[in-house]
This record gives sequence, structure tokens and C-alpha cells, in this order.
Amino acid sequence: MNLSTLILLSLGLGVVFGTLLNTAFSEYIDLINSNILVPVGEAFLRLIQFVVVPIVFSSLIMGLTRIQGAGQVGRYTAKLMFSYVVTSSIALAIGMGTAYFLQPGSGVSGFAIAKTIDIKEDPSLVSWLVSLIPTNPLESLSNGNLLQIIFSAVLLGIGVQLAREQAKPFLDLIESIYHISEKTLSIILFVAPFGVFALISSVIATQGLELVAKLFLYVLGLVIASSVMVALDLIVLLILKAEPLRFLQSLSEAIALAFGTASSNAALPIVLQNIQENYGLREEIASFAIPLGTALKRDGAAILQGFNALFVTQIYHVPLTPSLLTAIAVSSLLVSFSTPGVPGSALITMATVLSASGLPLEAIALVAGIDRLTDGFKTVVNIIGNSTNAIILSHWETESATEAKQLPIA
Repeated sequence: MNLSTLILLSLGLGVVFGTLLNTAFSEYIDLINSNILVPVGEAFLRLIQFVVVPIVFSSLIMGLTRIQGAGQVGRYTAKLMFSYVVTSSIALAIGMGTAYFLQPGSGVSGFAIAKTIDIKEDPSLVSWLVSLIPTNPLESLSNGNLLQIIFSAVLLGIGVQLAREQAKPFLDLIESIYHISEKTLSIILFVAPFGVFALISSVIATQGLELVAKLFLYVLGLVIASSVMVALDLIVLLILKAEPLRFLQSLSEAIALAFGTASSNAALPIVLQNIQENYGLREEIASFAIPLGTALKRDGAAILQGFNALFVTQIYHVPLTPSLLTAIAVSSLLVSFSTPGVPGSALITMATVLSASGLPLEAIALVAGIDRLTDGFKTVVNIIGNSTNAIILSHWETESATEAKQLPIA
């Protein structure tokens, strides 16, 4: 069996094992979870994170050396940002529309409202933009700050282009780091089924399926919204003649891992590998667009923020006015671009949306328990949307180059 099949099998076995542990052997949950499942799951995530930074940093610089100057980098960025805003707005509309028509918050009762997570406000937009500039590139690498790593790699990539032949030893080193990191990743992926089994077993064993039953419409709504967004991405690929079925097959390993880990950052190295080696996306585009999208492009977060805000209005019977809908839409869209690619992060940033919309923050406690069970779907939406936008950029650039060749020479 290939890796994606093994991971999916381990996911199924993990759900079965977690359910059995939760229902039939509940007295052993703490013992098994704290001593086996949690350590194995965390160890696997740490191993994946071990190769994220060197692969992203080295692949970015290698890709940027194939891009012709800072002007082309700026053009790539502008096109990607335009594509991100459009597709994330569509994802947000799907999330809000699904919540509006399905009404998952109507009739929800029997929950004790309690503070279960630390709620803090996000920094202002200006502060966030300034923080993207690292004071020390080595510090950004050690902290794993993806946006700062991208900024550092872009600056160094432009410097490499200007230095030309004198930068060859540095490029040789970067290329060696990339290939070594790839081989290290292939070794780490051997233990992926065990890590995914432990992660999903821990969630099911400790939270059980009772909460899913209570919030069935909520879970169903998020799954429906996520499925609709994925379907739209595949339709776009079909229109571009980008072979959506081969696209899904090429990303099967990354999709399975994303669902199991619920972390876009953890899936990033595998997405990069799959989209280049299996699908054949151009290296200079993949190495730039995929890391940038992992840091910024979160269709799953956009769906969640809009869906959750309307869910809260339904629970508290808050009437939907044009001003409230506008506040929810604008804040959800902005927050989706600053949500970290780690499990549960969208719940933290949800506080910003609720505050901007004047909705009660304590409602976060209602969905905190169920979030980890739906996080896998959101992460799959994130990586499919990110990869689709990279392919859109590739086609956009190809068409622009073709049109430029067809222009008459003065």
C-alpha cells in the first residue's frame, strides 16, 4: 500500500480504537492517552516541523533564483494576493450561506457556557505588517515564523540574483540543504501512520462522539461548506484543463496527512513535494506560491469564521442586520489571512470576529470541544485551495507570456 492509503487506514483504525477506549474502557483513557497517544502524536508533529523550515527556506531561494528579478516576484505576489482575496471571499460566502440556510444554532441547548480557552485580541493590521520584517533572519528561522521566513528568502533571493557568480557557493549549499531535507522527510514519513493513529485516537478517546451528536447540524454544516469549496476549486481546475482528478491523486499523501494532523504547516513539505514531483507544477511557482499560501491562504478558516459567527447569532437570537453582516464578513476575511496553520488556531482568532461584530465571546466555549474533530476538514480545504491558487498563477503567467510573444514588434 502507498503512504496515503496507509494514513487513511490508520485514521480509520484510530477512530475505531478511540471510540472503543471512550465507550468500553473509559477507566484506561487517562493512562493510555497521557503515556502513549499524546507523546507519540506530539513526537510525530515535532518530526514533521523539524523539516518544515529548511525545506521552505531552501526551496524558496532555489525557486526565486529562477524568477527574473524583483519585478517578477512583485508580479507573482500581486496576482496571488488578488486570487487569494477573491477565492477567500467565496469561501466566506459559502460558510455564511450554509450557516444561514441550515440554521445549526437553532434549538441548541444544554451547554454550560464557560471560559475554556484564553481569549486575546489580535494585534492591529499596521503592527502585524511591521512584524513581517524580521530583525534577525536566523531568529525567524529558529522560531518557524513562515511569513518572516518568506520575507527573508525573498530578500536573499534578490541578493543572490544581483551577486550572480559570487553567490554560486551559497546556492550550492542551499541546494544541498533542500535535497538533504527531502531525504530526511522521506524517512520521517515512514512513521506517519503511527503518528496519525495516535493523534486521532487521542481526540476521539478524550472527547467521544456524544458531542458530535449534540452538535450534529454544526458539524454537518461545516462538512457541507468545506465540500462545496473543494468542489468549486476542482471546477476551476477543470475549466483551466488542469486535470482535477490527477491533481487530487497527486496530492493524496498531503491530503491524508493534512486531515490527520489538522495542521497546514505540518502538511507543507509534503504538499510542496507532491505538487512538484507528482503533479508537475513549475518549481519557481510552486516554491514561492505554496509557502506563501500556507502562511496566508486559509479558505477553511474563512469558512469557519463566517459559519461560527452566524451560529452564535442563532444561539443568542441576535437579528441579522446589514451592518452586522458587514462586520462579520470584513472581520472574518481579514482574520482568515492571519490564522496560524496549527490545530485549533482559528478558535483563538475567532475572538476578533466576535468582538468586531459585538457578539458574546463566551460562545467560543460551545464550539471549542468539537473543533478538533472538524479541523481536519478545514485543513484539507486550506491545502487544496492553496494548491489551486498556485496552479491558477501558473496558467495566468503562461497566458501572459503567450500574449507577450504574440504582440507585434514595433
